[in-house]
Amino acid sequence: MPKMKTHRGTAKRFRVTGSGKIMRAKAFKSHILTKKSQKRKRNFRHETEVAKADQKVLARNLGRR
Repeated sequence: MPKMKTHRGTAKRFRVTGSGKIMRAKAFKSHILTKKSQKRKRNFRHETEVAKADQKVLARNLGRR
């Protein structure tokens, strides 16, 4: 059986923490920023954990499990 390859598009968008959580960037930060409050834009900078429903597929794409 050949080795599993990492899906490169997934690898560029997600990262895995030391404890195994899959982290993602937040959406809605790219344009139409004038109507968004400074607090809201500031909170877009932080990463958040991927939803439980998506973790299995993403882990496989990242070459884990």
